[in-house]
Amino acid sequence: MKKIFLILLFVITLGGIASAAGKAGIKFDATSHDFGTIHEKDGKVSAVYTFTNTGDAPLTIITVTNGGCGCTKPSYPLEPIAPGKSGEIKITFDPKGRKGEFNRTVKVKTNAGSARKKLTFSGVVVR
Repeated sequence: MKKIFLILLFVITLGGIASAAGKAGIKFDATSHDFGTIHEKDGKVSAVYTFTNTGDAPLTIITVTNGGCGCTKPSYPLEPIAPGKSGEIKITFDPKGRKGEFNRTVKVKTNAGSARKKLTFSGVVVR
């Protein structure tokens, strides 16, 4: 009986430690960007998505996809973001050879949960 009590006490203690460790959270100021009409000859354009760690543990950006093509290059903080602090994800789009409308989505994986956050951008490339 004493052994069962000690095991139960151990499990409860571990649960308390895990919940006390806190959890990161992420909230974006905006999740979409419209470039409008851009000229292919003007070169690359960028959109910046600002976010805040709304949790009580450090937020880590694990990956940001490239939207399915080599025309998109993401950059993001590699260091954890402290609770209450902000950071930026920058998406650079190269319109070269991409005449016409475009709609792209990049996905952000963090330690703030299993669901990936989607960032979108769109526009029209003219020559």
